Amino acid sequence: MTLYTRYTRLIDAALDDLILAGTLPAGLDRRNVTVEPPRDVSHGDLSTNAAMVLAKPAGTNPRALADGLAARLRTIEGVADVAVAGPGFINLRLTDDTWRDEIAAIGAAGDDYGRSTIGDGISVNIEYVSANPTGPMHMGHCRGAVVGDALASLLEFAGHRVIREYYVNDAGGQVDTLARSVHLRYREALGEDVGTVPEGLYPGEYLIAVAQQLAGELGGKFSGAPEAEWLPLFRSRAVAAMLVMIRADLALLGIHHDLFSSEAELQAAGKPAAAEAELRSRDLVYDGVLEAPKGETPDDWEPVELPLFRSTRFGDDQDRPIRKSNGQWTYFGADLAYHYQKAQSADQLIDIWGADHAGTVKRIVAAVAALTDGKTRFDVKLVQMVRLLRDGEPVKMSKRSGNFVTLADVVNEVGKDVVRFTMLTRRSDAQMDFDFAKVVEASKDNPVFYVQYAHARIKSLHRRAAEAGIAPGNHDLSLLETDELALVKLAAQFPRTVETAALAREPHRIAFYLYDLAAAFHAQWNVGNERPDRRFLVVENPDATRARLALAAAIGQIIQNGLAIMGVVAVSEMT
Repeated sequence: MTLYTRYTRLIDAALDDLILAGTLPAGLDRRNVTVEPPRDVSHGDLSTNAAMVLAKPAGTNPRALADGLAARLRTIEGVADVAVAGPGFINLRLTDDTWRDEIAAIGAAGDDYGRSTIGDGISVNIEYVSANPTGPMHMGHCRGAVVGDALASLLEFAGHRVIREYYVNDAGGQVDTLARSVHLRYREALGEDVGTVPEGLYPGEYLIAVAQQLAGELGGKFSGAPEAEWLPLFRSRAVAAMLVMIRADLALLGIHHDLFSSEAELQAAGKPAAAEAELRSRDLVYDGVLEAPKGETPDDWEPVELPLFRSTRFGDDQDRPIRKSNGQWTYFGADLAYHYQKAQSADQLIDIWGADHAGTVKRIVAAVAALTDGKTRFDVKLVQMVRLLRDGEPVKMSKRSGNFVTLADVVNEVGKDVVRFTMLTRRSDAQMDFDFAKVVEASKDNPVFYVQYAHARIKSLHRRAAEAGIAPGNHDLSLLETDELALVKLAAQFPRTVETAALAREPHRIAFYLYDLAAAFHAQWNVGNERPDRRFLVVENPDATRARLALAAAIGQIIQNGLAIMGVVAVSEMT
């Protein structure tokens, strides 16, 4: 149980006492009652809006209710002071011993400090990356990959059972283009002069190895054969080779999916047709004609009857076709079936999409609501592109890839941890610049360095203390002064941060929190520059040193736990 949970329950018990005393009526809805840190730390350690929320439905004055509740809260063990502010907010100040006990709690929990049970019994399917299988991963995929993977780890830390899924778009025209591109390179591998790669095909050099392997296996069997004879084979072999490449690229970031689902297999299994039948049985799919395009109508446009999903019932601006006039499934029709499949094995669904897909969010959310009768929570997190810079100048494209900067090149240059942390330093829907020079800069302005440095500094402190003959343990935490305990107050917010980040589906909150915690630790460390007696390591005062070692270890443990959620290693020394 976290400190915030504990005091939430104590405040809840105090409200129960008021009901027994007849001050409050029974049956009040307390879901909007919060216990959180006050915005201004000078107001105290905890703040609750209980009186503000409950006064109106209870038919009483908020200030009067706050005064009555405050009187009971003053009797709670660990509470040093209670004050009523404004129209009825209640601020609590906890005793220093309460915060000293939290240091011990952090040490006892270790790697599990901050874990939550809010997700117990809930399964969540997170689909992320899902790049077309037409080449190596590039930096356009990187941010969504990191956000999705960190979110998966965050939800697991909060108690959920998580399924990490990659949807392989192997049924569209892009994989036919891939097959044709490989076939061109195949002919080249057989000695044919194919000239410049034609417009519309993939020019990347990464296809050469795939083509050479096919040439070695097949010889010239398909060099002059009609496309219909070789396209299916080249398509399946090319996609398989690309997925091997994609898995290897993702592994460089420490990303491994539990499940790779094929769009082609989904269609072959008749899943879109099954989804259509289900929706027709509920009168959610009907045969109708789309409105003419807005503006000037194209000369070749003509009204065609198509199966339409009633997405307007769920907030969309128009109903959407699930099949084309030639009978093929629209992308939406196939996507609808895919989400229906996912919803049958998970309680909640999350998709991580590029911001360029924003226009399709409303319709797929509508489809999932329809297919699951609104019982499945479904979130779509949009991720903005990343602009690559080097000392402020745009980065040139990779020759090997053909037209983009590969993820592998970036990871190999700056490292997995730098890439992962940097991708989480802003909200996923906000624009981001990734400057190769700045992300490895050793400065306070670089969050990656600043947080890692705090952990490395703590590890170095313990090594130097050991060299001085001062071992951790047998510490007297009463030697820690009140301003030193301010660090613990911030540290104790970690479990609450985990829960709020998980509920909001926002892993970047962990990165923000860690930066604040690291900044507070560095500030406390710097106190020793002016006052040598307040340094973390004072050889002449081993008792104070042991207490501060325990404090530093607690901060280091939380930094390590937070970085683990982000998929970043907490280093012991800076190189």
